[in-house]
Amino acid sequence: MSTRDTTGRTALVTGASSGIGREIADIAAADGYDLVVTARREERLRELAEAVEADHGVSATVLPQDLAEPDAADRLYEAVRDAGIDVDVLVNNAGVPLYGPFAETDRETERDMLRVNVTTPTELTRLFLPAMVDRGRGGVLNTASLTAFYPVPRKAVYGATKSYLLSFSRAIAHEVEDDGVTVTALCPGVVETEYAERGNVEESGTMSGVTNDPRSVAEAGWEGFRDGERIVLPSGIATYAAQLTRVLPRKTVTGLGEQTIEEGASWI
Repeated sequence: MSTRDTTGRTALVTGASSGIGREIADIAAADGYDLVVTARREERLRELAEAVEADHGVSATVLPQDLAEPDAADRLYEAVRDAGIDVDVLVNNAGVPLYGPFAETDRETERDMLRVNVTTPTELTRLFLPAMVDRGRGGVLNTASLTAFYPVPRKAVYGATKSYLLSFSRAIAHEVEDDGVTVTALCPGVVETEYAERGNVEESGTMSGVTNDPRSVAEAGWEGFRDGERIVLPSGIATYAAQLTRVLPRKTVTGLGEQTIEEGASWI
């Protein structure tokens, strides 16, 4: 539990119905933050809201939203504003994976992934960040990925979206560093979540190597965010793998990205 006074402060968590997002929401609530939770699955969100209210004595507002919709960010922002809530922490956690050769993957699925992984978190940050700067406090926690450091054949667009989130986070963090606002990119390796059941990921070898549990990843991400870290690599393995990209030839790095997808992270 944080020793800072978080009374009356609110964290908005996207993709909160399962996995890392659900765990971050619970950890933020334990830290004293009220919550706004969003995802497509309203029933799961309401179960989460009831649990954190009972366990941590905070309030939790449920705002179901499909973040792949073109106007998702505006609709979510307006719903938060209509509820009279000021967001102190924005957690852009929702993400969509897709596995397969780029020449063969479904165009609509790629488009939805770009909206969820890139467009909506960018727009949500643009909508909520100015008030944080004006208040002189708050922050943004973006769930990127270890793949942000690696081109990933057969997950080309997914890897590129995570690289975008990492670059975006680092740049915005620099812009607001003197404004009392923190921006952090969480970059885990493969995490044991429902991710493996989406976007044809089960056809790859992604889950056959080193994996991480969502709770430990969420704890590392939230702690790093509170400490003002710009990048959080939540394990020694992730740190080592990220550092490799600085010393290996580019083609080798791409080959390792491909091997991770086909064989799991067994090369680390």
